Amino acid sequence: MNRKLRMGMVGGGPGAFIGEVHRKAARMDGGIEIVAGAFHIAPKLSRVMGRQLCLEPKRAYDNYEQMIERELQREDKFDFVSVTTPNNWHFPIASAFLQAGFNVMCEKPMTMTLKEARALAKIVAQSGKVFGLMHNYPGYPMVKLARDMVRQGDLGKIYKIVVQYPQGWLIRPIERAGQPQAAWRTDPKQSGAAGCMGDIGTHAENLAHYITGLHIEEICADLTTFVKGRRLDDDGNCLVRFSKGAKGLLHASQISIGEENGLAIWVYGENQALEWHQEHPNYLYVKVIDGPVQVWRRGNGYVNAKSPAAARATRIPCGHPEAFLEAFANNYVNFADTIRAKMDRRKPTELERDFPGVKAGVTGMAFIEAVVKSSRLGARWVKFPKL
Repeated sequence: MNRKLRMGMVGGGPGAFIGEVHRKAARMDGGIEIVAGAFHIAPKLSRVMGRQLCLEPKRAYDNYEQMIERELQREDKFDFVSVTTPNNWHFPIASAFLQAGFNVMCEKPMTMTLKEARALAKIVAQSGKVFGLMHNYPGYPMVKLARDMVRQGDLGKIYKIVVQYPQGWLIRPIERAGQPQAAWRTDPKQSGAAGCMGDIGTHAENLAHYITGLHIEEICADLTTFVKGRRLDDDGNCLVRFSKGAKGLLHASQISIGEENGLAIWVYGENQALEWHQEHPNYLYVKVIDGPVQVWRRGNGYVNAKSPAAARATRIPCGHPEAFLEAFANNYVNFADTIRAKMDRRKPTELERDFPGVKAGVTGMAFIEAVVKSSRLGARWVKFPKL
């Protein structure tokens, strides 16, 4: 294939945060160009975004239905669409594009309910198209290194997993003042059954599963809404029973004053332990019995020799930090290379397929359903739904 992949977008209008992150990340490596979009529910603002992106005027559409209809009539239609809307739009938009024959990259959580997630998984399978879910944290090189260390048996049997994601930005009811990011995240009609645990708790769950390969079997969750009048949880604490006998703690909060994006994980095995912090992402701490803590640093040859996935996800030499945008971009690179492989009628490699997909989306919705159910039952243990 001898051209850039053409990208469409739904959502990500003027002033949007995550939509702009997707655009910057997708274009970072030069293999993707954005050519069309329905960027806002208000057609006028969609056209404003189209002008800002210097798109062909008639390719800034009024809505996603018009976008599908008109793009299908073009020889140069886009190859995939990125869905960066609030959660309630994910299922109808993603399913419509898949059924129209387009590949899809979707923001997380994948849907509003587990029932929708299972339905979307069937649509993905029937369509034969490539589906990506933008959990960006598996895109970090040192997260890939951690996963490969676990896979290669360095830690031995996994005993315990501790994963946290504290933020403090919702300590006040800023949604009532019209802050757009807060407004839809705290609205059950747009966000779903969970607030904090749906927004960032799913990242913690996904990170634990990606690194260890272990599945949640049972969970005991205590969700709290501390800010008076807020309709969804802004703090959650979970005890977790993983497969193969591992135990864990999972904590997420958006009312922890002073915390920014403190996603971090500790994985304790019978021989070694790992520690990684999203706010210091270029370092992986490896702990051994009766020995000093090792600091593995991104970009060094010993990292690349240990983990081809970490090497593939590294752009610049050690000592020059790589972080948030690059992690998004790594998912886009692998997603795009998988699309190219299918266009070239070859099987994508394991490294190319290394991005979250529909299975991660179903697992995330099962996680939300389980924690909400457990909390409503008074923090009782509940079995994780069958996937």
